Amino acid sequence: MMRTYDEELKSHVVKLVLEEGKTRSDVARELDIPYGNITRWVRTHQKKEKLKAEELDYVTPSEHRKREKELLDRIADLEEENAIIKKAARIFATKDQE
Repeated sequence: MMRTYDEELKSHVVKLVLEEGKTRSDVARELDIPYGNITRWVRTHQKKEKLKAEELDYVTPSEHRKREKELLDRIADLEEENAIIKKAARIFATKDQE
């Protein structure tokens, strides 16, 4: 009789192998799951992650303009902070010389 495993258990097993560094054979023994199943789950997970990384992210022109505005605003804020820090550094440098 074939056992079925829910996605939550599969995800847990994959994390044990990939993130915790446990060997597949140890996990198989501890959880009484066939070694082949664990290997297949890990391989499937790795393929999904690779596909996610390779996916193209299509952006509409309005999304692009919005993101560009956010980045330009952030740059302006950082430039202002940088100018303040430079002024403060000059003030402290002149006080040290007095």
